[in-house]
Amino acid sequence: MLGEVLQWEQPADAVLSLWLRANPKLGGRDRGEISEAVYDVLRHLRRYRRLAETGVGPAARRLAVLGLAATIGRERLAEALQPDEDDWLSQAAKIDPATLSREVRHSMPDWLAQRLGSLDESESLMQALNQPAPLDLRANPLKVERDALLAVLRDGPGARYAPEPMPYSPWGIRVAGHPPVNRWPQFENGSLEVQDEGSQLLSLLVAPRRGEMIIDFCAGAGGKTLLLGALMRSTGRLYAFDVSAARLARAKPRFARSGLSNVVPVVIEGENDTRVKRLAGKAQRVLVDAPCSGIGTLRRNPDLKWRQHPEALSELTELQHRILKSAARCVAPGGRLVYATCSLLEEENASQAERFLAEHPDFERLDAAALLAQRVPDLALSGPYVQLRPDRHGTDGFFAAVFERRKAVARAAAATPDESAEPLMDEPAASTEPESAAPEEAPQG
Repeated sequence: MLGEVLQWEQPADAVLSLWLRANPKLGGRDRGEISEAVYDVLRHLRRYRRLAETGVGPAARRLAVLGLAATIGRERLAEALQPDEDDWLSQAAKIDPATLSREVRHSMPDWLAQRLGSLDESESLMQALNQPAPLDLRANPLKVERDALLAVLRDGPGARYAPEPMPYSPWGIRVAGHPPVNRWPQFENGSLEVQDEGSQLLSLLVAPRRGEMIIDFCAGAGGKTLLLGALMRSTGRLYAFDVSAARLARAKPRFARSGLSNVVPVVIEGENDTRVKRLAGKAQRVLVDAPCSGIGTLRRNPDLKWRQHPEALSELTELQHRILKSAARCVAPGGRLVYATCSLLEEENASQAERFLAEHPDFERLDAAALLAQRVPDLALSGPYVQLRPDRHGTDGFFAAVFERRKAVARAAAATPDESAEPLMDEPAASTEPESAAPEEAPQG
């Protein structure tokens, strides 16, 4: 399994999934232990390769031995080892990680160790990025309150996974281990979704209201779209844009389970698609969860640090800039634009936000940290941006900037005649429900 993953031809989770399907006779325990050991090797690959230099036998086997020893324990592994392998493993266990260079100790490529090393408390950050992430769940506020869902999970099959409320998200539930959530009835009926806490908090920055037109510009598999739609109480119009028809197709079953009727999935050809232009100046909220390096998700996707290259970052940042510029055109006078990444790198985050502001005088920056603190007082952040970190907040690494379009300038731009009067195809009618008639909604910004 490890030999296939280290070819780097596909993401590790995809290779692992294909390999497990091709080996159906493996028991559940074996499958879990193999998966855990593979991910352990990916997290600590550079350090393990250094330790493996003194070993014997095939290189992939040496790496596998280190990964299994760390995950299932040396005692269970002992009977499968040759005497010289056992001696080598004993010597490797005596090496103090503190004696290794930072890059080897934290198993980071040189370029990434340099960038992360420039951040505050970089040692704790890199250490946290190499720890397995917990499984974060979210109650669907359109269907159930979190406390009620917690009670159901604690009385049912979820009890063994110790579900607890998250410290910051008002909808979040954190569980231990690797439960089969997709087989739980609460997941099947749309009451429960899988979503990192940091991703959930982004919805508080978007601050959706009932009856508005909102655009999730890079919707992907729809995780954030689902929460935005629920906070809108399934009213108004919520566009889910993405350039990948496959990703939106995977999102459609989630939309159906959620009970939402206001989501309009739209496959666009790119940031300058004519369907984007038709919405110029019309959306009260636009979320740009931009494609990024994903460095903030290394706890869940450790192979990214080996598959990502610094040369690709310049192309990626240019794409982010084009997407943000295109999405900004859709924002109505006085409307809000939220730019987010799951990255920790300056060039994808604050530098991108500063460039946008310099080129768009019709937008002003809001203090995203202060906006979030209004809803989550216990979350200590310094503005004007939001930067979540696994070592400080227990979330993936998320960045967010919030902009507001100035009313006077934006009004003149919106008055320019264009195609924006044409509705998009297959969109639902906007809700005519009066605000006072709507049921009490879940917390929102």
